[in-house]
Amino acid sequence: MDDYQKVADLVKEKGYVVAFTGAGISVDSGIPAFRGGQGLWEKYDPMEYAHIRAFSNNPEKVWVMLREMSQVILDSSPSPAHLALSELQRKGYLKAVITQNVDGLHHIAGNSNVIEYHGNHRWLICMSCSKRTPLSPEIVSVQPYPRCEKCNSALKPDVVFFGEGIPMLEVIRANDEANKCKVMFIIGTSGVVYPAAEIPYTSKSNGATIVEINPENTPFTSSISDYFFKGTASDVLPKILEKL
Repeated sequence: MDDYQKVADLVKEKGYVVAFTGAGISVDSGIPAFRGGQGLWEKYDPMEYAHIRAFSNNPEKVWVMLREMSQVILDSSPSPAHLALSELQRKGYLKAVITQNVDGLHHIAGNSNVIEYHGNHRWLICMSCSKRTPLSPEIVSVQPYPRCEKCNSALKPDVVFFGEGIPMLEVIRANDEANKCKVMFIIGTSGVVYPAAEIPYTSKSNGATIVEINPENTPFTSSISDYFFKGTASDVLPKILEKL
Protein backbone atom coordinates (compact mmCIF):
# COMPACT_ATOMS: atom_id res chain seq x y z
CA MET A 1 0.00 0.00 0.00
CA ASP A 2 1.44 3.40 -0.92
CA ASP A 3 1.72 6.31 1.52
CA TYR A 4 -1.11 8.23 -0.18
CA GLN A 5 -3.49 5.37 0.58
CA LYS A 6 -2.11 4.95 4.11
CA VAL A 7 -2.69 8.62 4.90
CA ALA A 8 -6.17 8.56 3.33
CA ASP A 9 -7.05 5.53 5.48
CA LEU A 10 -5.63 7.28 8.54
CA VAL A 11 -7.81 10.34 7.86
CA LYS A 12 -10.90 8.12 7.52
CA GLU A 13 -10.07 6.20 10.67
CA LYS A 14 -9.06 9.07 12.97
CA GLY A 15 -11.30 11.78 11.59
CA TYR A 16 -10.15 14.96 13.33
CA VAL A 17 -7.69 16.64 10.95
CA VAL A 18 -6.06 20.06 11.39
CA ALA A 19 -3.88 21.69 8.72
CA PHE A 20 -0.92 23.86 9.68
CA THR A 21 0.07 25.91 6.64
CA GLY A 22 2.89 28.23 5.60
CA ALA A 23 4.03 30.21 2.58
CA GLY A 24 4.58 27.10 0.44
CA ILE A 25 0.84 26.49 -0.02
CA SER A 26 0.44 29.93 -1.63
CA VAL A 27 3.41 29.82 -4.01
CA ASP A 28 1.13 28.23 -6.66
CA SER A 29 -1.27 31.14 -6.10
CA GLY A 30 1.44 33.53 -7.30
CA ILE A 31 2.61 34.68 -3.86
CA PRO A 32 6.38 34.23 -3.48
CA ALA A 33 7.64 33.12 -0.06
CA PHE A 34 9.26 35.91 1.97
CA ARG A 35 12.51 33.97 2.19
CA GLY A 36 14.48 32.61 -0.75
CA GLY A 37 15.30 33.87 -4.24
CA GLN A 38 12.08 35.71 -5.13
CA GLY A 39 11.26 36.67 -1.55
CA LEU A 40 10.45 40.18 -0.36
CA TRP A 41 13.20 39.97 2.26
CA GLU A 42 15.78 39.87 -0.55
CA LYS A 43 14.54 43.26 -1.66
CA TYR A 44 13.43 44.89 1.59
CA ASP A 45 15.20 44.58 4.92
CA PRO A 46 12.47 43.33 7.29
CA MET A 47 13.79 45.43 10.18
CA GLU A 48 13.58 48.54 8.01
CA TYR A 49 10.21 47.78 6.38
CA ALA A 50 8.31 45.25 8.49
CA HIS A 51 9.00 46.26 12.07
CA ILE A 52 6.18 48.02 13.87
CA ARG A 53 8.59 50.79 14.91
CA ALA A 54 9.49 51.41 11.27
CA PHE A 55 5.80 51.72 10.42
CA SER A 56 5.06 54.09 13.32
CA ASN A 57 8.05 56.28 12.46
CA ASN A 58 7.62 56.39 8.69
CA PRO A 59 4.40 54.88 7.27
CA GLU A 60 5.09 56.48 3.88
CA LYS A 61 8.34 54.53 3.45
CA VAL A 62 6.83 51.22 4.64
CA TRP A 63 3.85 51.64 2.31
CA VAL A 64 6.25 51.39 -0.66
CA MET A 65 6.70 47.71 0.25
CA LEU A 66 3.10 47.27 1.42
CA ARG A 67 1.77 48.53 -1.92
CA GLU A 68 3.76 45.86 -3.72
CA MET A 69 2.61 43.17 -1.29
CA SER A 70 -1.00 44.31 -1.47
CA GLN A 71 -1.00 44.10 -5.26
CA VAL A 72 0.35 40.53 -5.18
CA ILE A 73 -2.35 39.54 -2.67
CA LEU A 74 -5.17 41.23 -4.60
CA ASP A 75 -4.04 39.42 -7.79
CA SER A 76 -3.87 35.98 -6.14
CA SER A 77 -6.46 33.23 -6.05
CA PRO A 78 -6.61 29.84 -4.26
CA SER A 79 -4.27 27.07 -5.47
CA PRO A 80 -5.28 23.41 -6.00
CA ALA A 81 -3.95 22.82 -2.47
CA HIS A 82 -6.26 25.46 -0.93
CA LEU A 83 -9.21 23.92 -2.79
CA ALA A 84 -8.23 20.41 -1.64
CA LEU A 85 -8.31 21.56 2.00
CA SER A 86 -11.73 23.08 1.42
CA GLU A 87 -12.92 19.75 -0.01
CA LEU A 88 -11.42 17.93 2.99
CA GLN A 89 -13.57 20.15 5.22
CA ARG A 90 -16.65 19.53 3.07
CA LYS A 91 -16.15 15.78 3.52
CA GLY A 92 -16.15 16.31 7.30
CA TYR A 93 -12.51 15.41 8.08
CA LEU A 94 -10.74 18.77 8.30
CA LYS A 95 -11.84 20.70 11.39
CA ALA A 96 -9.51 23.71 11.30
CA VAL A 97 -6.73 25.43 9.38
CA ILE A 98 -4.00 27.16 11.37
CA THR A 99 -2.13 29.38 8.92
CA GLN A 100 0.93 31.58 9.15
CA ASN A 101 -0.08 33.19 5.85
CA VAL A 102 -1.68 36.62 5.63
CA ASP A 103 -3.19 36.25 2.13
CA GLY A 104 -6.73 35.24 3.18
CA LEU A 105 -6.81 32.48 0.55
CA HIS A 106 -8.08 29.74 2.89
CA HIS A 107 -11.26 31.78 3.47
CA ILE A 108 -11.67 32.44 -0.26
CA ALA A 109 -11.22 28.72 -1.00
CA GLY A 110 -14.10 27.95 1.39
CA ASN A 111 -12.57 26.92 4.71
CA SER A 112 -14.65 28.27 7.57
CA ASN A 113 -12.57 27.64 10.71
CA VAL A 114 -9.33 29.46 9.80
CA ILE A 115 -6.98 30.60 12.55
CA GLU A 116 -4.85 33.39 11.07
CA TYR A 117 -1.84 33.36 13.37
CA HIS A 118 -0.18 36.34 11.70
CA GLY A 119 -3.30 38.26 10.66
CA ASN A 120 -4.92 38.98 7.28
CA HIS A 121 -3.53 41.45 4.75
CA ARG A 122 -6.95 41.76 3.04
CA TRP A 123 -7.93 44.06 5.90
CA LEU A 124 -6.34 47.35 6.95
CA ILE A 125 -6.55 48.54 10.55
CA CYS A 126 -6.25 52.02 11.99
CA MET A 127 -3.32 52.42 14.38
CA SER A 128 -5.32 54.87 16.54
CA CYS A 129 -8.99 53.85 16.62
CA SER A 130 -8.75 50.21 15.40
CA LYS A 131 -11.36 50.72 12.66
CA ARG A 132 -10.94 47.99 9.99
CA THR A 133 -11.20 48.73 6.27
CA PRO A 134 -11.18 46.11 3.48
CA LEU A 135 -8.14 46.17 1.19
CA SER A 136 -8.97 47.39 -2.32
CA PRO A 137 -6.97 48.61 -5.35
CA GLU A 138 -8.40 52.13 -4.77
CA ILE A 139 -7.31 52.35 -1.16
CA VAL A 140 -3.86 50.88 -1.92
CA SER A 141 -3.18 53.55 -4.53
CA VAL A 142 -3.79 56.47 -2.11
CA GLN A 143 -0.62 58.57 -1.76
CA PRO A 144 1.47 58.94 0.33
CA TYR A 145 -0.39 56.22 2.27
CA PRO A 146 -3.98 55.23 3.16
CA ARG A 147 -5.52 56.97 6.17
CA CYS A 148 -8.47 56.13 8.39
CA GLU A 149 -11.65 57.86 7.26
CA LYS A 150 -12.73 58.14 10.88
CA CYS A 151 -9.65 59.67 12.53
CA ASN A 152 -7.15 60.27 9.70
CA SER A 153 -4.38 58.11 11.24
CA ALA A 154 -2.22 55.78 9.14
CA LEU A 155 -3.81 52.48 8.10
CA LYS A 156 -1.66 49.36 8.30
CA PRO A 157 -2.47 45.84 7.11
CA ASP A 158 -4.12 43.86 9.91
CA VAL A 159 -1.08 41.60 10.16
CA VAL A 160 1.51 40.96 12.84
CA PHE A 161 4.60 43.07 12.15
CA PHE A 162 7.98 42.25 13.70
CA GLY A 163 7.92 43.62 17.23
CA GLU A 164 4.21 42.88 17.68
CA GLY A 165 2.70 39.98 19.64
CA ILE A 166 0.53 37.22 18.16
CA PRO A 167 -3.16 38.02 18.92
CA MET A 168 -4.04 36.18 22.14
CA LEU A 169 -7.33 34.82 20.80
CA GLU A 170 -5.56 33.19 17.84
CA VAL A 171 -2.94 31.64 20.16
CA ILE A 172 -5.70 30.13 22.33
CA ARG A 173 -7.68 28.84 19.32
CA ALA A 174 -4.56 27.36 17.69
CA ASN A 175 -3.47 25.58 20.87
CA ASP A 176 -6.98 24.24 21.37
CA GLU A 177 -7.07 22.73 17.85
CA ALA A 178 -3.50 21.44 18.16
CA ASN A 179 -4.47 19.60 21.35
CA LYS A 180 -7.65 18.11 19.87
CA CYS A 181 -6.47 16.94 16.46
CA LYS A 182 -5.79 13.30 15.67
CA VAL A 183 -3.96 14.01 12.40
CA MET A 184 -2.01 17.17 11.61
CA PHE A 185 -1.01 18.10 8.08
CA ILE A 186 2.08 20.34 8.02
CA ILE A 187 2.00 22.06 4.64
CA GLY A 188 4.55 24.34 3.00
CA THR A 189 6.25 25.75 6.08
CA SER A 190 9.94 25.98 6.91
CA GLY A 191 9.34 25.36 10.62
CA VAL A 192 11.71 28.13 11.67
CA VAL A 193 9.29 30.94 12.58
CA TYR A 194 8.42 30.89 16.27
CA PRO A 195 6.14 30.79 18.19
CA ALA A 196 4.06 29.32 15.32
CA ALA A 197 6.51 26.43 14.78
CA GLU A 198 5.74 25.08 18.25
CA ILE A 199 2.17 24.16 17.25
CA PRO A 200 2.89 20.80 15.51
CA TYR A 201 5.02 19.70 18.48
CA THR A 202 1.98 20.28 20.71
CA SER A 203 -0.10 18.00 18.48
CA LYS A 204 2.57 15.31 18.39
CA SER A 205 2.93 15.32 22.18
CA ASN A 206 -0.84 14.76 22.41
CA GLY A 207 -0.61 11.67 20.22
CA ALA A 208 -1.51 13.09 16.80
CA THR A 209 -0.09 11.55 13.63
CA ILE A 210 1.97 14.12 11.72
CA VAL A 211 1.81 14.22 7.91
CA GLU A 212 4.28 16.66 6.35
CA ILE A 213 4.08 17.97 2.78
CA ASN A 214 7.07 20.11 1.82
CA PRO A 215 9.42 20.49 -1.17
CA GLU A 216 12.42 20.31 1.21
CA ASN A 217 13.16 18.67 4.56
CA THR A 218 12.49 20.84 7.62
CA PRO A 219 13.19 20.60 11.37
CA PHE A 220 9.86 18.71 11.60
CA THR A 221 10.91 16.02 9.11
CA SER A 222 13.41 14.22 11.32
CA SER A 223 11.84 15.07 14.67
CA ILE A 224 8.07 14.52 14.52
CA SER A 225 6.81 13.70 11.00
CA ASP A 226 5.28 10.22 10.65
CA TYR A 227 4.77 10.64 6.90
CA PHE A 228 6.80 12.94 4.66
CA PHE A 229 5.71 13.77 1.12
CA LYS A 230 8.46 15.60 -0.74
CA GLY A 231 6.70 17.90 -3.18
CA THR A 232 4.26 20.78 -3.49
CA ALA A 233 0.93 20.78 -1.70
CA SER A 234 -0.86 21.31 -5.04
CA ASP A 235 0.56 17.97 -6.26
CA VAL A 236 0.25 15.96 -3.06
CA LEU A 237 -3.07 16.99 -1.47
CA PRO A 238 -5.30 16.20 -4.49
CA LYS A 239 -3.69 12.73 -4.67
CA ILE A 240 -4.54 12.07 -1.00
CA LEU A 241 -8.12 13.29 -1.68
CA GLU A 242 -8.44 10.86 -4.61
CA LYS A 243 -7.68 7.97 -2.25
CA LEU A 244 -10.46 9.08 0.09
